[in-house]
Amino acid sequence: MLAIGRALMTNPDCLIMDEPSEGLAPIIIQGLWEAISTLKKEGLSILLVEQNAHLALKLVDYVHVMSKGQVVYSAKPEELRANDEIKSNYLGI
Repeated sequence: MLAIGRALMTNPDCLIMDEPSEGLAPIIIQGLWEAISTLKKEGLSILLVEQNAHLALKLVDYVHVMSKGQVVYSAKPEELRANDEIKSNYLGI
């Protein structure tokens, strides 16, 4: 939260976040996701890198799945939710 606060002090046009939920307790993750959701609702663009697909898909407008440094799939979240092959092959879902 401190890192996000520091980044927001610069009044950015885009907030880039790499694994913001990594290593956090579930209750802290919930609060963090609520804060990120609020920022999104306020119009801040966010580039989010997150391995927790269930969590990320609740927040994002568009998703890119990467494997070995290459984008292997791009779609809207609802399209990814319906694509069992991509979920199985790349996300372990």
